[in-house]
Amino acid sequence: MLFNSFQFLFFFPIVTLLYFLLPHRFRWLHLLIASCIFYMAFIPVYIFILFFTIVIDYIAGLMIEKESGSKRKLYLILSIAVNVGLLAFFKYYNFFTENVNDLLRLLHIAYHPIPLLNIILPVGLSFHTFQAMSYTIEVYRGNQKAERQFGIYALYVMFYPQLVAGPIERPQNLLHQFHEEHKFDSQYLLIGLRLMMWGFFKKLVIADRVAQYVNIVYAYPNEFHYLNLIIAVFFFGIQIYCDFSGYSDIALGSAQVMGFKLMTNFNRPFLNSVNIGEFWRRWHISLYTWFTDYLYTPLVITLRGYEKTGIVLALLITFFLSGLWHGANWTFVIFGLLHGAALVYEMFTKKIRKQLSKKTPALLYKILSIAITFVVVNLIWVFFRANSVSTAFGIIKHIFTFYHQVPFKIVVIDLYNHSAFVRLSILVSIVMTAFMFMVESKASVLLSELNSHPILDFVFCTFVLTSILILGEFNSSSFIYFQF
Repeated sequence: MLFNSFQFLFFFPIVTLLYFLLPHRFRWLHLLIASCIFYMAFIPVYIFILFFTIVIDYIAGLMIEKESGSKRKLYLILSIAVNVGLLAFFKYYNFFTENVNDLLRLLHIAYHPIPLLNIILPVGLSFHTFQAMSYTIEVYRGNQKAERQFGIYALYVMFYPQLVAGPIERPQNLLHQFHEEHKFDSQYLLIGLRLMMWGFFKKLVIADRVAQYVNIVYAYPNEFHYLNLIIAVFFFGIQIYCDFSGYSDIALGSAQVMGFKLMTNFNRPFLNSVNIGEFWRRWHISLYTWFTDYLYTPLVITLRGYEKTGIVLALLITFFLSGLWHGANWTFVIFGLLHGAALVYEMFTKKIRKQLSKKTPALLYKILSIAITFVVVNLIWVFFRANSVSTAFGIIKHIFTFYHQVPFKIVVIDLYNHSAFVRLSILVSIVMTAFMFMVESKASVLLSELNSHPILDFVFCTFVLTSILILGEFNSSSFIYFQF
C-alpha cells in the first residue's frame, strides 16, 4: 500500500483509532494484522517469503542465546545465509546470470546460456532483510535479548510504517516499544500528523512535480541542451531527497501518533554537509550506520595490520556493496564506488583541507564546502538515475563539454492539464523547494517546537495543507526507494 494512495487515507485513521480503543494486550496483534494487510496490498503471495524468514530468524535468535561456542555462530550463519540467499535470488539472480552469459560470450567459450527467470522483487525486501539481520547479529553480540513472543518479533520486522522503505531499525530501539503501553498523547498526535503532512508536501508538491522534468530529460538525454541536463541533474537531487525523506517523515509521523519513536533517517544532508563523509552521516542514516556497524568496522578491525590500505579497502568494499544493495545494475555499483572513492580522497586530503580552511574566512569556506559537496553528490547521482552506464557517461560528457547541438528546450511540468498555470509550474517547484529548505534550516527534524507556537503552527499547517491540495501531484506514483 502506498502512503500517497487513497487506500492509506482510510487505512491510517482506522488502524490508529483501533490501536487506542483496544486493550494493550491485543494491540500487538492488531498492528501485526494491519501490517500484513498493508504489505499484501502490493503482491499478496510474497508475504509467505517474509514469514519464512521471520520464522527462521526467530528460532535462530532463541538458539543463539541458548547455545554457546561454535553453535552460536552456526545459528547466526544460518540466519544470515537464509536472509542473504533470498535477497540474492530475487534481486541479483538475473543480474548475475546476464553477466555470466556475457562474460562467456566475450571469451568465446561454448556454453548453454543460463536461463533468466521472470520474477518480481518483493517490495522492500532489502529493508526488512537488513532489519532482520540486525536482530540476530545483536543477539549474537549480546546487545539484545532474544524475543520470546513470536508475534512481537514478527511485528518488529513487519511494522507497517517502516516495513518497505525504512528506516532500518535496530532491535534495541524498537522491540521493547511493542511491549510498552502507549497512552494517547495529544502532543504526539500533533507532532505525528504535522510530520506526516510535511512528508506528503515534500513528496506530492516537490518530488513528484520535479520528477516530470527529470523523467523527460533522462528518457531522451541526447535531445536536450547541456543546460537542460544540468537542471535535470540538480532536480533529481531535489526529487530523491524529497521523495525519500518525505517517506521517512510519513513513517516517523504515523508511528509517532501511536507513541512509537523511530530513528531519524535524514538530518539536513544538503544544508549542513561540508564533505561526502558528513553527507552520509546525514543521508539515509539507518543504512549508513548499518553498513558501518556490521560491515565497515569489522573489515577495518580485520585489516588493521594494513593501516591506511586496510581502511581504503574497507571503504571501497563497503560502498561497493552499498551500491549493489541499491540495485542489480552496474550503474548502482559505480554509484557506490564513486562515493567510496570520494571518501578515500577526503581521507588523504584531510590535512591539506584543514590548512586551507585556516587561510579562508570560516563562513566562505563552509559555504564553498557545502556547495561543492552538493555538486559532487548530484553528479554521482547521475549513475543512480540513468538507465545505463553509457547513458550516465553520455550525460556527464555533455555537461562538461558545455556543448550540445540541440537548442535549449523549455520543458513544461504540467501543473494541471491544459491549465493557465502550466508554465509557472517549474517556478512553483523552485519556490516550494526554497520554502522547504528554509523550514528545515530553522526547525528540528520532527518540527516538534511548533507545538509551543500555536499561531505559527496554524499558519504553517494551513499553508502546507493548502499547497498539497492545490499543487499536489495525485497520481499515486511509487516512492523511489520502494524498488530496493
